[in-house]
Amino acid sequence: MATPGMPALSATEREAVEAFRRDVVEPSMTKLVLVDFWAEWCGPCKQLAPVLDKIAAEYADKGVVLAKVDVDKNQFIAAQFQVRSIPTVYAIFQGQPVADLSQARSESQYRQMLDQILRQLPIESDAGDQEAELEPLLAMAEEVLGEGDGERALSIYSQLAEMAPEHPAVIAGKARALVLLGRTDEAQAALDALPEDAAKAPEVERARAALSLATETVPVDDLSQLKAEVAADPGNMDKRYELAGGLMAAGDREGAAETLLAMIADDREWNEGAARQRLLKLFEVVGLEDPWVSAQRRKLSAILFG
Repeated sequence: MATPGMPALSATEREAVEAFRRDVVEPSMTKLVLVDFWAEWCGPCKQLAPVLDKIAAEYADKGVVLAKVDVDKNQFIAAQFQVRSIPTVYAIFQGQPVADLSQARSESQYRQMLDQILRQLPIESDAGDQEAELEPLLAMAEEVLGEGDGERALSIYSQLAEMAPEHPAVIAGKARALVLLGRTDEAQAALDALPEDAAKAPEVERARAALSLATETVPVDDLSQLKAEVAADPGNMDKRYELAGGLMAAGDREGAAETLLAMIADDREWNEGAARQRLLKLFEVVGLEDPWVSAQRRKLSAILFG
């Protein structure tokens, strides 16, 4: 029976509505559905199709699915969405359009828009479930690593890598544990094996900083002797820089930071700002959100701008 005031649907339109409900509305209750309105005669639609297919496959574990609507065969559905030109791409969640993605054409544009949408919606996804499972384990591994127990941290991160072999935080943590153990070649190999998108994650940048710092700092056999030499000749910046590196290698970040800050205060331009660059790298290794880093950054600001 037709709804009062609404024309009765034809059999073809009813089939189209039922198919749309099955392929788009129902999945959108828990997923984000990308609806691609296209037509066989549409050249731009055919050019966009492989981009959408690739993006949908890439974001499948994040709860994104792709549905295609041929506007010639589904004129009633296209009319309901007021599709006036094609290709038109809508993001649908819980049966409602949440974004018009029609202006996007490249993979990078779709990734940027999808990342923003996914941060704002409670999408059910395999990746989200995995992230919730990994979060407390990553926190535990980070705490162990922060305590300087490289062997135990490596063991935890290696187990996590079996669960999430390409997770940036897992591989980055494993690399930092390897760096702590002096196994820099293995750390480099682990970071180099990451996919391109994961390689840009902040956790990975932090691991690369740790690796870089480890390869440029050399353990000092007798720190006491080196400290005495620096005290006797404080103008020898090379010795002070060597001392900072030795303190870092020994795990004395407080002493290393103090030495580098004093060098910056005395001559911030020495060796093209090497002391400041090393200090900033130390900050990145420790973690830019760490309270200790915040305190040291205030000291650095006071020197530079005070």
